[in-house]
Amino acid sequence: MVDMKTVLVTNDDGIAAPGLAALLKALREIASPVAVAPERDNSAVSHSLTMRRPLRVQQVEENVYMVDGTPADCVTLGTAKILTNKPSLIVSGINPGENIGDDVNYSGTVSAAVEGTMLGIPSFAVSLAGEPPYHFEYAATFAAKLAGWILDNGLPRDTLLNVNIPNDNSRPEEISFTRQGRRTWEGSIKETRDPWGRKHFWIGGGTPSLDSREDTDAQALLTGRISITPIRLDLTDYEALSFLRKQWKDFY
Repeated sequence: MVDMKTVLVTNDDGIAAPGLAALLKALREIASPVAVAPERDNSAVSHSLTMRRPLRVQQVEENVYMVDGTPADCVTLGTAKILTNKPSLIVSGINPGENIGDDVNYSGTVSAAVEGTMLGIPSFAVSLAGEPPYHFEYAATFAAKLAGWILDNGLPRDTLLNVNIPNDNSRPEEISFTRQGRRTWEGSIKETRDPWGRKHFWIGGGTPSLDSREDTDAQALLTGRISITPIRLDLTDYEALSFLRKQWKDFY
């Protein structure tokens, strides 16, 4: 009997998200997945950890657990308390909607993979670009293929993969290995008033400005290709570091 490796699966959309269910189903063909996911939607929480209250873990069914916390909480608790052994891989997703450019800094989906990488576990985040209806099974099939490849080959140290898949199951799979582009938003802050006339602000939506330069994650999606972007934990700008060291004498 083949020894199936353990894969920890999480997301930022909550335990009931259809993308999580599709991912678990596909991964069961190649591994032993265990889901540890937030009990509710945690989109755009970035890499936040819950430190000012206790966390509750509930088992929903066999190998499926929900946590009243963030995606990073789920990875931390899943690896340290829920699983008896360190998983061979962490997969976060499938997010409905792409995580490209500047979105990576806000994404709970990507941050779960960051947390796994910080713990020394190969990790990747997977998102399905475009608009509903989302073809999660299509994306899950590719994610399982990628998971199998990583289980066999590993990933470079301190590096995770951010995967974005076009929401078009009629196209053949075409992959581009990309760099992180830029995606900024115009008009994303809406001013509203409550029934008592008090002013409030709502952050979300707006008009995206995409970086369509060659080799970017956005450019790959715009041309119907799967984008796989390697992201390193080390955020140091080495070009700026060299500049500062050389020019520091002019500071005084």
